[in-house]
Amino acid sequence: MNYSLPHSQPSLVQEDMGTNAPVIHQRIIAQLTTGLYPQFRSGAIPYEPLPEMMLGEYSSPTPDVILYDNALDQTRIIIEVCHTRGVKDDIQKVIRLIDGELYGIQEGFVYDYKTRHWFRYRLGDGSLTSESSFSDILQLDLNQFLYP
Repeated sequence: MNYSLPHSQPSLVQEDMGTNAPVIHQRIIAQLTTGLYPQFRSGAIPYEPLPEMMLGEYSSPTPDVILYDNALDQTRIIIEVCHTRGVKDDIQKVIRLIDGELYGIQEGFVYDYKTRHWFRYRLGDGSLTSESSFSDILQLDLNQFLYP
């Protein structure tokens, strides 16, 4: 039997909010989703948290976590998880997605797992982000769902 690897392996990282493979990245997504889901099920928050779901039907951006309004079929909040080198690009992506008003997104977050810093952007903020993990829409601090 031949167990050799193929000569060219596909990349595990895709551009424009695609799948990211590092364990810590996936762990943060899992912590956020599993922390937020009981809040949704109990009625404490109105939007369903879903990991790595496309914003549209075909070939659309796929944020790490979305909070989805099932009644209106729209994503209301997006969360991107990254390392320090990706913060600037992810903030720009979040701003473009929110300001573009194609998907109904009202609030977006970028979490840098290396520095443990959060950045928030809301529709109407004029391209200015704030260092905050508090969601005005959910009235929750998203950082509470992360643990070491």
